[in-house]
Amino acid sequence: MRELGLEPCQLRPWRHCLTEQDGHAGLILDLVNRDFTADAPGQKMVGEITYISTWEGWIYLATVIDCHTKAVIGWAMADNYKTSLIEAAIEMAARNHRLADYAIFHSDRGSNYASTQFAKTLKRMTLRQSVSRTGICYDNAMVESFFAALKNERVHRTQYPTREHARRDVARYIEFRYKSIRRHSRLDYRTPQQVHDEYMNRQLAA
Repeated sequence: MRELGLEPCQLRPWRHCLTEQDGHAGLILDLVNRDFTADAPGQKMVGEITYISTWEGWIYLATVIDCHTKAVIGWAMADNYKTSLIEAAIEMAARNHRLADYAIFHSDRGSNYASTQFAKTLKRMTLRQSVSRTGICYDNAMVESFFAALKNERVHRTQYPTREHARRDVARYIEFRYKSIRRHSRLDYRTPQQVHDEYMNRQLAA
């Protein structure tokens, strides 16, 4: 890029804070400690909520990202960011992918993630909960990196007349471009789908 005189588009949008701290959040530990690696799919996941502007108003996106493949294995969108939104994302991940017993799910200390309702959902799914420190974005850097890619490569380059338009466009980006086309430097310039397929082939050969 330097040789060709190219510069990346790094827009700096207004940021709407979704994070709050309550007493229950203080009881949850950080089990990740900025180590966003895993030996196999379904062992460690990270998640968070972001927002996208449409002509109808905000639409919120909740994600679940696998630390081994870097794929978005669960996601949900709605016109609110109630606890049901993040539950839908983690339930999609469990429905479509095999999650290990006592796998880690890591997030920020948002009030929904730290709620008793969400804790019961994770317990029912036999998942361990982990949270980052308040106001420290580096503790959940992997999901922040995905949101930056989504917004720089797609969201900030288009306009969404409706929330449904945004939902369909984001779904295409997640399921097709990010998963199967976009190469990741942290995956040795492979796609998440390639990493997943290589792991499954090793398991079959063992």
